[in-house]
Amino acid sequence: MPMNKQYQAYQNNSVNTASPGELTLMLYNGCIKFIKQAIKDIQNNNYEAKNTNIQKAQKIIHELMITLDTKIEISQQMLPLYEYMTHRLREGNIHNEMEALEEVLQLTTEFRDTWKQVILQTRKNKYGQGAKV
Repeated sequence: MPMNKQYQAYQNNSVNTASPGELTLMLYNGCIKFIKQAIKDIQNNNYEAKNTNIQKAQKIIHELMITLDTKIEISQQMLPLYEYMTHRLREGNIHNEMEALEEVLQLTTEFRDTWKQVILQTRKNKYGQGAKV
């Protein structure tokens, strides 16, 4: 099997066997990756790629929004933050505004880091020790 197909199979297996918490972490990581690339695209005046990467980040945030359990209080607090992030990404895309993208990058990174700590603490409580994420 060629290396590219092996990597794709590994990625598919990672997603298919991940817990819901790990999937959320993957979404945050993907969003961070696309925002960072969009910032580079603006710096390189590659506006078509910037648009594509921002749209990918927006789709990830939309996925995070629709998977929120609105019966849980923290979800009700997260929804307006996700809406704000989507708005800022749109502004960054329309006006090539790196500050808007950097703001969303910072928020996403903070959410990801917090989520990672939740997963680690949950594993520690369940298994008696932390596991790397």
